[in-house]
Amino acid sequence: MTATYTWDVYSSLDGYGSYDGYGSYDGYGSYDGDGDWGGYWGKQGPEFLDYRFALYGEEQRMVFGANTYRETVQLLDPSTEPEVSDPVNTRLRNLPTTVVSTTLEGPLAWPNATLVSGDAVDVVTRLKEESEVPLRSHGSLSMNRALMAAGLVDHVQMTIFPVITGQTGTAPIFQGAADFDLELVESRTLDGRIQELIYRPTLHG
Repeated sequence: MTATYTWDVYSSLDGYGSYDGYGSYDGYGSYDGDGDWGGYWGKQGPEFLDYRFALYGEEQRMVFGANTYRETVQLLDPSTEPEVSDPVNTRLRNLPTTVVSTTLEGPLAWPNATLVSGDAVDVVTRLKEESEVPLRSHGSLSMNRALMAAGLVDHVQMTIFPVITGQTGTAPIFQGAADFDLELVESRTLDGRIQELIYRPTLHG
């Protein structure tokens, strides 16, 4: 049976995955510049954090592109700030992970990480055929846009934080993506303000 692949995206209401800095996206609603939003745009709450803790407790394999891997390693380095060593991030950091890259060299500074060189479409096609657990990817915008176009993304899990980043938003999540029809398969509200929408995408036309 083919493993499911979920593209797990944190977004502002206006569709940005990050803000300020250099436009990089780590998948966690964080920032790399001089803005004042803070991680999760400062809008996380106990319900959201409990939900994420439970989500990362499920059997699954993470899939990162090279840039998101580099940013995630830096962001979730447990030797830096206490907030990145919280139980949610600790659980995420210890999930088995595949890093798809043609530029990185091992060994990787990440527990349970496997570096695979090659085209992401080929790598993920093989992973979906071979993996015994579901696959999940944070960030990795260009990689996941290509995977969606190839029909390899089963679900887009969009978590929308209650902010508009018209002045500071960077990394528009779907810029340059193909056109898709979306079937809403699940939705929830967390902490009375964070919307999670899970869609099944199909190429339009």
